[in-house]
Amino acid sequence: MSQQGAALQNYNNELVKCIEDLCSKRDELQRQILIEEEDKHKLENEIRITSEKLVKINESLAKKITARTEFDRTISETEAAYMKILESSQTLLNVLKRESHSLRTKVDE
Repeated sequence: MSQQGAALQNYNNELVKCIEDLCSKRDELQRQILIEEEDKHKLENEIRITSEKLVKINESLAKKITARTEFDRTISETEAAYMKILESSQTLLNVLKRESHSLRTKVDE
């Protein structure tokens, strides 16, 4: 009977040790879970902040691209108008030279 009691005690000790090992592994796993959950929350917060920055940058870019397009249009229209002024000035100069030459020839006659 004492052998059976010793065997039972031995089994009990092993069972307790196994349960303690399982509890220890579970506790370590829980610690890792908490660390990863904290990392996850930090990353989610960084993603949120980065997403907000991206939205602001996209809005700013859209405004700047629109402004640049307006600058391009204004510059193009101004250059076209300036070219017309140059052409008109050249035409006026040619007419003036011709008239001046014509007047000189009349005076010299």
